[in-house]
Amino acid sequence: MSNAAILVQVWRGSHLESAHRGHGVVCDARGTIRAAWGDPAAIIYPRSSCKMLQALPLLESGAGRELSSERLALACASHQGAQIHVERVARWLADLDLSESDLRCGAQVPDDKTERHRLRDSNDAPTQLHNNCSGKHTGFLMLARHLRASPDYVDPAHKVQRDVRTAFEEMTGLESPGYGIDGCAAPNFLTTVHGLAHAMARMADPSGLGAVREAAVRRLNAAMLGHPLLVAGERRACTELMEASGRTAIAKTGAEGVFTAILPRQGLGVALKVEDGHRRASECAIAAILARLGVLSPQDPAVARRLTPPVTNRIGSTVGRIAPEPAFWSDGTPL
Repeated sequence: MSNAAILVQVWRGSHLESAHRGHGVVCDARGTIRAAWGDPAAIIYPRSSCKMLQALPLLESGAGRELSSERLALACASHQGAQIHVERVARWLADLDLSESDLRCGAQVPDDKTERHRLRDSNDAPTQLHNNCSGKHTGFLMLARHLRASPDYVDPAHKVQRDVRTAFEEMTGLESPGYGIDGCAAPNFLTTVHGLAHAMARMADPSGLGAVREAAVRRLNAAMLGHPLLVAGERRACTELMEASGRTAIAKTGAEGVFTAILPRQGLGVALKVEDGHRRASECAIAAILARLGVLSPQDPAVARRLTPPVTNRIGSTVGRIAPEPAFWSDGTPL
């Protein structure tokens, strides 16, 4: 990566201690860039920020025709392994006559504190249901069954992943230069920051995508907006920023400092990548962009926790601050 812009600063006292650089794009469904920072052509892994794109074949194939909005939200989720997530994924698998052992995502210690402590106190091991991608993988299994394909659905050559790649490239408008294997064992396809923003803008305004894809996009958007808690979880940025927007905008994080947003009312998409992969910076940067787009209020407590969080020490004293870089924030000037 090159030509990155400083997006976020970390101050300790009156001294600038650290700076996070990255790339960001806001664009419309035609691919026209409305605002950009850093290099829009920087090639990145979207990681989990693109799960809604990975869910498109589930609906377009007809496999998910009868799926509830809750299950569609889980198919797009990076959940924290709370009981509300684990129980719903388990029921979905059971309705398919499948079980946790059919998943290929791997076990994960849940991020949800209550569930993590429950496992510890009961001396139980975490399972694949606790994996933050278990909903996405259940969707993959459902699609594989519909296609009468093998159960090894994470193989990049599998029909499920070929269909995912096709949808991903059509939505980004770019041929992917390759893929890496994500933490959940599924392939994750490379694209540019601009391409990822373009895909999000097409999610925001799917009117030119054809009847089948438009219907799929609208169902996925409604599911995520209808169930923010299933998409992530309590006190998670995705969930809280969607709630803070009045459920008018979809925010979706990905590992290594990636964030996307879908803004249906504005017909815009947002994508950003923080080069050093730090979550504190990606959350601050997406909050800044969405505030400048008028989607979020900087005064909302959930927004302020990401936009201008204090730096504290171990006795609880505030000793500094994290904030968007002044040129990037531009005093909150509307974009």
